[in-house]
Amino acid sequence: EIRHLRNEGLSIRAIAKEVGCAKRTVERALASQTPPSYKKRANTDNSFTLYEPLVRALLTEHPNLPATVLAERVGWPGSASWFRQNIARIRNDYLPKDPVDKLVHLPGRQIQCDLTFPKEDLQGIDGIKRKYPVLVMVSSYSRFMGAVVLPSRKTGDLLAGMWHLIETQFTAIPQHFLWDHETGIGQKRLVPAAQTFAGTLGCQIRQAPVRDPESKGVVERANQYLKTSFFPGRKFADVHDAQTQLDEWINTVANRRQHRVTRMIPYQAWQEDKAAMKPLSPSPTVGMTEQIRLPRNYYVTVDSNHYSVNPVMIGRLVTVITDLNTVTILSPEGEIMGCHRRCLAKHQTITDPSHRQVAVDMREHLRLVKTTPPVLETPVQAPNLDIYDRLVVAA
Repeated sequence: EIRHLRNEGLSIRAIAKEVGCAKRTVERALASQTPPSYKKRANTDNSFTLYEPLVRALLTEHPNLPATVLAERVGWPGSASWFRQNIARIRNDYLPKDPVDKLVHLPGRQIQCDLTFPKEDLQGIDGIKRKYPVLVMVSSYSRFMGAVVLPSRKTGDLLAGMWHLIETQFTAIPQHFLWDHETGIGQKRLVPAAQTFAGTLGCQIRQAPVRDPESKGVVERANQYLKTSFFPGRKFADVHDAQTQLDEWINTVANRRQHRVTRMIPYQAWQEDKAAMKPLSPSPTVGMTEQIRLPRNYYVTVDSNHYSVNPVMIGRLVTVITDLNTVTILSPEGEIMGCHRRCLAKHQTITDPSHRQVAVDMREHLRLVKTTPPVLETPVQAPNLDIYDRLVVAA
């Protein structure tokens, strides 16, 4: 551009003004026989230079030593952030190399699972916005995906969300599911509920190796796809509306597009993927189950929300079964003593009108019992007072 303007007869000052640079830069460009290129300036001494040999000696033996410990060992007196920047610059010279192979996913082998959180909080039915986790599941071969908004990250809700997507979206069982080290699934090993879930389905739940994001990259890219292509620019009335829009978008857009990596349409590739999987097994036990003794206020608490129970169970053990949609309370004999739609909010009270009426009737009956004098049913012999008159006459 500079040579072209020079050939047009422009002066160096005019060229510098046109291209937006200094006149000295224009002169060097005209004098040079090659295009300009960036050359890294030679390193100059700074406050870290004196300590760098000591740091490198420590990193040679302990490449993963934290920057704070390194600063303490070498007696660093300066800025902590400047020290961390220099450690990040030189640490890779001492870390062991960990090559990653290109993963090949076969049909029917794997479904990857992960949680993602929308940038904007979702609104509960109480009008308050909160961070609700979204469970995302993606088949590694076909990239066919499903997602469901969960009430919490507890084990029962995670497994209930998995079964909901398996039953409604995938309708097939792969050889294994891949999770990261999510607390509700297991840290060093699977929690017992996850082991039971996998055993019922006849598959495995595997956990990705630590510090190995590539092994779970399929679902990570799906999470990013949701954050860039679904959530931005949308308005949700509440959590249920968010789920409705999410289902529609996944079925009409996400699973119908041509995938950039596989160059296949997920919905079409899913047919081959599903054919290599096992059919659905009997429904596993999912959700949360708890036994409590019903107190006088005849309510049970689930996620800080209070649900009414038939007051006739006061003082007795009841079983509270919670899934993604309902809260069911059973008596020891298995009779339903309460059934409510699960509330996706906090600190709410959900009351069945029939339970309130039973409580009113019980209180009225108790009041009548307390105010009505008891009726004696056992006959009592009355004393004969004439005996005193006869005693007086005899005397």
